[in-house]
Amino acid sequence: MNIQNFEDLLQAARTQPVKQRLLFVFVDAELPDGASEAQRASFEAGQGGALVPLMCVDKDPHDLTSFGSLVQEAAQFGHAWRFVFAGALSGSAKGAPNPEIVETSLQAMVESIKRGEMSRYLAFDRQGSPVVLG
Repeated sequence: MNIQNFEDLLQAARTQPVKQRLLFVFVDAELPDGASEAQRASFEAGQGGALVPLMCVDKDPHDLTSFGSLVQEAAQFGHAWRFVFAGALSGSAKGAPNPEIVETSLQAMVESIKRGEMSRYLAFDRQGSPVVLG
């Protein structure tokens, strides 16, 4: 399935033959220490910067009704995020992935984003539109 938007992601996860958990990492961008004047200017224009994970969560795709509901839930934590990265974790014929695997996978996702290794995740802006970063 070709995922064009957040609703496609939800639909794909809901129709898989085994239970899924969707993994989300909310990030903001900040200017790294020692940035040059050119980097500062670019950052002020809305380009560049280092992605900083702020919070993460996993969700059952059947419990998540829309991108708006995810945004509302995230707002409760008071972080001003810029993008959300999404990934999926498959369970087995016996059920959804166990909580330990989910937590380990979320932490691995956070660390990957910190290292700039984001190509295996989908990224969405605050409006739920897909973005390409990197």
